[in-house]
Amino acid sequence: MSRNEALIQTFYEAFQRRDGAAMAACYHLDAEFSDPVFPGLKGSEPGEMWKMLCSRAADLKVEFSAVQADESKGKAHWEAWYTFSATGRKVHTRIDADFEFKDGKIFRHRDSFDFWAWSRQALGPAGWVAGWSSALQNKVRAQAAKGLEIWLRKAQEAR
Repeated sequence: MSRNEALIQTFYEAFQRRDGAAMAACYHLDAEFSDPVFPGLKGSEPGEMWKMLCSRAADLKVEFSAVQADESKGKAHWEAWYTFSATGRKVHTRIDADFEFKDGKIFRHRDSFDFWAWSRQALGPAGWVAGWSSALQNKVRAQAAKGLEIWLRKAQEAR
């Protein structure tokens, strides 16, 4: 196993334990993260996002596979099962992750998943009807951004 494959493995094993701090430690100080819900996170934001999500995950189950990496890039597939707290609905999301590395850390991380499939599960009828629309996607992104902003503010105050 290469050094970067081991880093990806460490990242997802921490996720399985809901250890957001260990996940955050895998990121470079100038990291970038993006997915359909949390686009354009930078610096400490990706790690803080995982800390927030792990702290709220009451019934999260994570499995990962197909880890591959060389000296500069890597990828993995992961799946998550959880209850979406805003609606109480069960969700199973399939995600493909792409990584770039710098200084032995994750520098760029992009998770890709089918937002409409996610919204149908997480939001029910509203997701079926409008999950494909940019209006609903933007609403979900705005709510996620607000949640992360509150988390970051509380983390800053705790320091």
